[in-house]
Amino acid sequence: MRRIATRRLSQSSYNREDEGRAMVSPHERLVNLALYLASRTKPVSIQECRDAGLGYPADADDAAFQRMFERDKDALRAAGIAIVVDEDGRYSVDPDQSYAAEIELDDAECATIRALAAALVNDPSFPFAEDLAVAVAKMDLGPFPDEPVRSNLAVADPGRQSAQARIAADAVSRRKRLRFGYTNARGERKRHEVEPYGVAFRRGRWYLVGRDVELNEVRVYALLRADALEVETTHPKNPDFEVPEGFSIEDYLVLPFQIGSERFDAAALFGPSAAWRAPAATEGKGRLVPRHDGSVLWEVQAASPRAFAAWCVANGPGVVPRAPETAVSAYRTGLEEVAARHG
Repeated sequence: MRRIATRRLSQSSYNREDEGRAMVSPHERLVNLALYLASRTKPVSIQECRDAGLGYPADADDAAFQRMFERDKDALRAAGIAIVVDEDGRYSVDPDQSYAAEIELDDAECATIRALAAALVNDPSFPFAEDLAVAVAKMDLGPFPDEPVRSNLAVADPGRQSAQARIAADAVSRRKRLRFGYTNARGERKRHEVEPYGVAFRRGRWYLVGRDVELNEVRVYALLRADALEVETTHPKNPDFEVPEGFSIEDYLVLPFQIGSERFDAAALFGPSAAWRAPAATEGKGRLVPRHDGSVLWEVQAASPRAFAAWCVANGPGVVPRAPETAVSAYRTGLEEVAARHG
């Protein structure tokens, strides 16, 4: 059994000898502040932080010190250190939110993680290969396989999708506005400014979910359709927005046939031999209704009859559209065209 633990900030890492040293580098000051707050046994005031000799300029006036302190707090929070404020305005680090709990992995689990991580690290469509390699190294699970299997995440233009996803993910983590050109399904291109809330991978494509500033609503963008991504640089160290409380990216990751402004009720039948695949294939969307013959009827909202029919074909055999009639017709026509082409 392998025990994996995150290194914690030691309460003894900061001592009184450090307090007498004046630090000038902003990075050193951040480290000093983190260690100081983590080492305290009780919350401390902002004045105590200033008096602790963490590297804040001694000749700074109150307003200048306040600005530096606020920026440092935001930077530490962005790095994952949960700095909390009590009712008296005193600061402390919440260890439960700041540090990962220990986990235990057996040999089989360690081998599985190594194999999966190695495949992703060698996949040009995976935008976080370097981060993953560092994370696995820190877990000390052993070396990657000599000849790792290579995954194939992105179906289309993997290198470009990876680069786009990396830029978008950086904007998400720093809460910076993102501007890009976007070509929709109708071939119409428009420039967008978006407050990015999250990035996700679905069915061979990377997607960005965020609030379109002009439209003032949350939209989903396929990064394969985006170009010329630019992150807002006016105030590089300060976030441009806050993610709404309760936001979940899963609420916005729809199936391909649900993309569009039109909405109508659709249904598809998973035959008895295909019914076992229904929960995974439908990804929690809509409602599954078991039938007495072992089949499952899927009731779901759709935006395109043709796309719904295409989804049924792609997820068949044994998956047949039942409503609306336009989807049923498109399904039959499509199969007839394929039969004629290959007959």
